Amino acid sequence: MARRRQSVTIKHVAADAGVSLQTVSRVINNEANVRPEMKSRVQASIDKLGYVPSIAAQRMSGSRSYLILALNDRERTIEDWQAREGSDWIDQMLLGGMLKCAEYGYRLIFELVDTRSEHVERELKGAIAALQPDGVILTPPHGDNPQITGLFDKFRIPYVRIGSRVEEGLSITMGDEQLARLATQYLIEKGHSRIGFIAGSRDYALSQWRKDGWLKTMQENGLDTEGLCERGDFSFASGEAAARKLLARSKRPTAIVAGNDQMTLAANKVAHEMGLKVPGDLSLVSFDNTPVVRFTQPRLTALDQPIAETVSRAVELLIKSQRGEELPPMPLVVEGSLVERESVAPPPKSA
Repeated sequence: MARRRQSVTIKHVAADAGVSLQTVSRVINNEANVRPEMKSRVQASIDKLGYVPSIAAQRMSGSRSYLILALNDRERTIEDWQAREGSDWIDQMLLGGMLKCAEYGYRLIFELVDTRSEHVERELKGAIAALQPDGVILTPPHGDNPQITGLFDKFRIPYVRIGSRVEEGLSITMGDEQLARLATQYLIEKGHSRIGFIAGSRDYALSQWRKDGWLKTMQENGLDTEGLCERGDFSFASGEAAARKLLARSKRPTAIVAGNDQMTLAANKVAHEMGLKVPGDLSLVSFDNTPVVRFTQPRLTALDQPIAETVSRAVELLIKSQRGEELPPMPLVVEGSLVERESVAPPPKSA
């Protein structure tokens, strides 16, 4: 019987290079306090032996785990996956987080947590015990849950909240209010005065920020908002119900801004069922700019949220915070942009 080849470990690398285990670990983690000639010697042994660093080896240089834990809402994530409706929030989140972690020699671990569950604290304690993360990324609505943030405060694990305006600690927004302002002003400049808004779930603070952006821009331009706002919960069905209410009014809106792509797609469906042309009779602007908006008829004008860049910046904030480096003022704003497509036109002349 052939003898099984023994796995190469950090001990083999240290012995081959004639250095300590800690020195090998510092080289693996790309730390600054290693002389160039020592780094070259260790790297030569790594290459010769075909050694693949493990998380355990990375931890040997100190108390760090070199793991960043990213939490996302379980219920909504599973719903999106099962529906297969073209949402790429998780894809973009992993793209930005994993690539930035790799730059610093870290790993990104992704977990789903139900922020409304009575077992959330127990679940998180289990994750902390198993992973001992160096930092945590909290996506909406987790950053607004004091039970979750309080637990990480208790264990002294730094975290960054995405979709939060909290000035204490680490927080990032994607300029939700400003983006809603941008969309509303864009429609006003196209000639619209009756601009409806479909707000998202109250569970998310950013839903209110988006509504505020629409409301303030309308008011600043002296435009009436009475009866022009309905609330959904980010689902297609809720967007459909909200759009039916808005478009059934005697003085219906000539344009609608909706709080996410699914609710905008629903509004597009309702408009077509009512015999309205988009954009001839009704213009639409969406939030998120997920892939599906490029394949509908018409293609939707959308507010693009830089998810990958935002999560990438979140990773940087956590690592720089741990290293004691200077940080920008909080909350950090990663601005999005308006992507113009075919769903917006001037209002009909009869409006």
